[in-house]
Amino acid sequence: MKIRLVLLISLLMLTLTLMLLLAAPPLFAMSGREIMEKSEDLPRATTAAAKMLMKIHKGGRVIEKEFIIQTKQLEGGADKALISFIRPTKLKLLTHSHKERPDDQWLCLSSGRIKRVVASGRGKPFVNSHFYYEDLTAVDIDDYQFELIGEGEAAGAPCYRVEALNSPEERVYDKLVFYVRRSDFFVQRIDFFRDGRLEKYLENRRVETIDGILTPCLAVMTRADGKGHTELILKGVRYNIEIDSVKFEKAALR
Repeated sequence: MKIRLVLLISLLMLTLTLMLLLAAPPLFAMSGREIMEKSEDLPRATTAAAKMLMKIHKGGRVIEKEFIIQTKQLEGGADKALISFIRPTKLKLLTHSHKERPDDQWLCLSSGRIKRVVASGRGKPFVNSHFYYEDLTAVDIDDYQFELIGEGEAAGAPCYRVEALNSPEERVYDKLVFYVRRSDFFVQRIDFFRDGRLEKYLENRRVETIDGILTPCLAVMTRADGKGHTELILKGVRYNIEIDSVKFEKAALR
């Protein structure tokens, strides 16, 4: 089973419905794995298209970028996502997720040249933001060992804290900690650990109901050392619309 690490994709593929706003079982009544399975099994849109504003805060400066993201869920648990920047430069990132092997990513530069994002490059910043290419891929929960390590609060919501340790498979992060809301199993925050240290954390904020789906309208990725953060602001979204599969082919990137 695949889960998405950040709002950029989970906003579109792993959002929740109000029907699930039930009281969660008491702490430790479930294992970490069971909590993550409940999050994975929540209803989702089969397709989505959204307009996003990215605000990168670095060194006292704020850099703005804007893009369209389209996603489509496929049979067998895989999905495809296309990010198309509309300002300040033209750039596209295509991601194909797979159920039992690492995702594929291709970057189309403003020049029209297409290059593959190799595994060794997935720890690099995406368009100079605080998101890495790795953050835009899916994760098969079977690749991780989960442990419920307690409870905590994220964005004002009581949460389960679930630790996810990486398998021997090559990944940028060696550990993740998910803050999963007790009320509905929505992932409110994710802590990212690299080489044993907390490197950054993502918070989903301003959750609203759009077309019956709980949708985070703001996500903030923050460096643990306080040296910058990136905001992703939702400008508009449509769920379960017709999207031609041709748009998600590598040949259509140009």
